[in-house]
Amino acid sequence: MTAILEVRNLTKSFRSLKAVDGISFSIPQGSCFGLLGPNGAGKTTTIEMIEGIKKPTSGDILYKGKPRDREFSKQTGIQFQSTALMDYLKTREVLELFAQLYPYSQPISHLIELCQLEDFLDTYATRLSGGQRQRLLLAVALVNDPEILFLDEPTTGLDPQARRNFWSLIHEIKQRGKTVLLTTHYMEEAELLCDQLIIMDKGKIIADGSPEVLLHQHFNHSYVCIDRQDFYGNDGNPSNGDIIKCISSPIEIREDCIAIATTAVEKTLSELVALNVNLRSLRVRSPSLDDLFLKLTGHHIRE
Repeated sequence: MTAILEVRNLTKSFRSLKAVDGISFSIPQGSCFGLLGPNGAGKTTTIEMIEGIKKPTSGDILYKGKPRDREFSKQTGIQFQSTALMDYLKTREVLELFAQLYPYSQPISHLIELCQLEDFLDTYATRLSGGQRQRLLLAVALVNDPEILFLDEPTTGLDPQARRNFWSLIHEIKQRGKTVLLTTHYMEEAELLCDQLIIMDKGKIIADGSPEVLLHQHFNHSYVCIDRQDFYGNDGNPSNGDIIKCISSPIEIREDCIAIATTAVEKTLSELVALNVNLRSLRVRSPSLDDLFLKLTGHHIRE
């Protein structure tokens, strides 16, 4: 698949801090490409350099095989992490204002339908809920019918239902052949939306590929998870190692649960039953991108 955007040896330094440290990747046209990592990993700095907001210390950024020019800004849409909306403008008026800033803009009616803005068109933008605000900002980013859309942690702070509604909008935009560059620290979001991704930590790329390929490369087991209190008893005290010694598979003691990495789920369940472990919170799941990040860095994505 043809790359619409290429990043080569991109670096950004702030005095002694190297926020982005020589990263390279390419984004296939028509895909959703994810930049994952915790706060401070270099995601936002990377996306701001690509957008042209920050100047790289070194490295190259190519759009359709060439250095970015004025056409690049005309063919991109950006939804920032935080955007201030105008006081005393209603939702419809915000869209009309931004549409006038471009020589070509999509019909307002199309944006209203696509981003599901019908119910609050006459509401002042400053009075919108978190989910409504993000849908309006997405519509603003789509006003010029961009070929590539930049979304910088667009669902941070949204409740689970609003986040899922936003995911549905991104799926629809992908189906229209648009390219999406998404930064996020929600691993579930990345697994659901991204065709390809890179995981960043401390300014470097520590993994890249599709979610499926990355998980297949690094894991060949499932996780049997039990809440710590159920596993250890009412005191939740991990000092009692008797149970752990009797389980044949590797055990990870996590903040919220005990995770048993097993290639033989039935055998592990039999061991737990024989040890009279309380199984009310038991769940069996496949490894996730959060597990991958923990394996690669030793800490969770949100720490």
